[in-house]
Amino acid sequence: GSLRATIILLIFLTFTLACMPLQYILLRTSKTWARTFPYWYHRRVCQLIGIRHDISGQVARNKPVLIVANHVSWLDIPVLSAVAPLSFVAKSEVGTWPFVSWLARLQRTVFVNRSRRTEVGKVSDTIRGRLLSGATLVLFAEGTSSDGNRVLPFKSALLSSVFPRSDEEDAQSIDVQTLAITYTHVHGIPLGRADRNLIGWYGDMEMGGHAWQLLSAGPIDVKIQIGEPIELATFKNRKQLAGVTEESIRHKVVAALRNTAS
Repeated sequence: GSLRATIILLIFLTFTLACMPLQYILLRTSKTWARTFPYWYHRRVCQLIGIRHDISGQVARNKPVLIVANHVSWLDIPVLSAVAPLSFVAKSEVGTWPFVSWLARLQRTVFVNRSRRTEVGKVSDTIRGRLLSGATLVLFAEGTSSDGNRVLPFKSALLSSVFPRSDEEDAQSIDVQTLAITYTHVHGIPLGRADRNLIGWYGDMEMGGHAWQLLSAGPIDVKIQIGEPIELATFKNRKQLAGVTEESIRHKVVAALRNTAS
């Protein structure tokens, strides 16, 4: 277990430190490659950790897409980044975490300070601008991570940023897709309710110890269920968007958990 974690960690650090300068250069020279290189990188990282994806549906390509997802763990970042070229909307604290903040910035993460209302308009413009430029952004609508046994209520305020601030504003189409993430097996053994703390990272859990335990455990199976694209204009407001996406994701997570247990 600990030998496995040590080997994975050493390879990960060597590989990542070699890739970071390349992504830094791509961000300044090629928008296309800067979007796709993290996708290639995270697929290698998932292979290294032993992540086995079971994916249904697919992320729409070559158009603006907001992916609304549930959030279980720090592991969601490499797991989802290996599904398609994408970036994340993250809380501003992530931008202060050692090493993690560098990786987040290199993947063009949009940081949101939820405690400062004065920044809401600025962040909304950034998020809409990125989407309208053709980016795919992932937003964790629960606003925090869970233990993986449930989907927490979605916070509609987090979704307000994608709506136009006036009727005159550019009404170019943005598509919304739901993404339900469920961790189902570790080392081929189904995860029960009590075992999900191995993956789920939430509350005041310390990241280093949690990561070490997870890397020691063995290959991990994850089920990713991606919904069909729906035009943002279909939704009247942020509350309807939150309600519809929450219901869809909860239904899919509950079904995946039941199938794992049976």
